[in-house]
Amino acid sequence: MDTWGRARPARGRLAVATFATMINPNYPLASWFLALSTSLFLVVYALPLLFVPLRWARWFGWELPTGNNHLTVYFARCLGGLALAVIIAVVQFIPDPKSHLVIFELIGLIGGVMTAIHVWGAVMKQQPWSETAEIPLYGAVCVAALWLRYATLS
Repeated sequence: MDTWGRARPARGRLAVATFATMINPNYPLASWFLALSTSLFLVVYALPLLFVPLRWARWFGWELPTGNNHLTVYFARCLGGLALAVIIAVVQFIPDPKSHLVIFELIGLIGGVMTAIHVWGAVMKQQPWSETAEIPLYGAVCVAALWLRYATLS
């Protein structure tokens, strides 16, 4: 048995974890929220920011500064690395969300802060339309994480 009480595969067999086997049957909504949100943020934000930050910026409509972009690339890769680290941590909690309530608080906090940052950028007219369009996404992530934490997992 592993740490979540599931049977381990026989020796010599390759064990491939899928979302379906990671979803907690007692708290499927919380598990699916973690699984789907980490997948989305991994593909759309973390990996592109880490490996192709300037291409990612162009995809989202940012006007790139001329000249030396080393600082831009550095900060984007730092943000991508931080996002990847959070995603790796969250994935570990998908099978047992009830025992890791603080991760929902962290996701709610991140969603709230990102909503505020994007609202500020929209008000100041300092970002492309695609970033303003993300405001409802971050707001929904914040509300969903806190609702799961305090209404369904408490």
